[in-house]
Amino acid sequence: MSLDGLKAGFHTHVRSLQDRITAEMRRLDPGIRIIEDPWQRTDHAGNPGGGGLTRAFEGELFENAGVNTSCVEGKIDPRFATALQGTGDELWAAGISLILHPRNPRVPTVHANFRMIHQGDRFWFGGGADLTPYYPHEEDFRHFHGVWKRAAGERYDEMKRTCDDYFNNAHRGIEMRGVGGIFFDHYSSGDPVADFNFVRGLSEYFIESYFPIAEKRMHESFTADDEDFMLHRRGRYVEFNLLHDRGTLFGLKTNGRIDSILISLPARCKYTYRYRPLPGSAHERMWTYYTPRDWV
Repeated sequence: MSLDGLKAGFHTHVRSLQDRITAEMRRLDPGIRIIEDPWQRTDHAGNPGGGGLTRAFEGELFENAGVNTSCVEGKIDPRFATALQGTGDELWAAGISLILHPRNPRVPTVHANFRMIHQGDRFWFGGGADLTPYYPHEEDFRHFHGVWKRAAGERYDEMKRTCDDYFNNAHRGIEMRGVGGIFFDHYSSGDPVADFNFVRGLSEYFIESYFPIAEKRMHESFTADDEDFMLHRRGRYVEFNLLHDRGTLFGLKTNGRIDSILISLPARCKYTYRYRPLPGSAHERMWTYYTPRDWV
């Protein structure tokens, strides 16, 4: 298959995955409200540059969420082009990006994205999935990592380490925003068909990795302390997304849709000076899990 054929196939795939993830969210949260918002952009030269489909959600299970796809192309700022891995200032990129922020603190937040990028004479893939829990249900963390280990095979260990290192609020030392998962960037073996098949296959595991956890925990009762802890950890999530997240920067540098880029932010969060959870609480134990550790 030609590179153009792979690019078209990848865009078709992420749109299909967007629909299937949306269907799972509707299944678990039947009254969920969805704003579906197609958008278009201009490239750096002012010409039509593709666009995307944003889906914003608000419901009983999912307080706020976004499941977005995009396919953009055209000229990019030459200064930004030099920071990428390709050549020249023409870029094509397609992918899916999602963030689900549940209302119940016993249900983890989840993030995932899978993308294909072509710049000049180079192409590559990137993405992954990571879990941000607020309650120490260790079996859930083992389930999440177990699915991704099965999905990634021999590449799991490296992708997990990359995830642990990347999704970390480095300005606070070693404090991951969650319990990790997998992450990879600039993935290109030189065999475009093999790489396409690997990343497409990897993305298919997202539904299995997360929704069984959400379904198991969605009706659990929770306390005001549970919610307070969740809101503080969401504050840390905001810190990461605004200070360190490459996807946020990529969207801004490529003239992406601002509201679609920032849909990753939670509807509610909290900041308290020198916050720490109550001593002896389940939340204090959960805090100790925001560091790299083996789950499978």
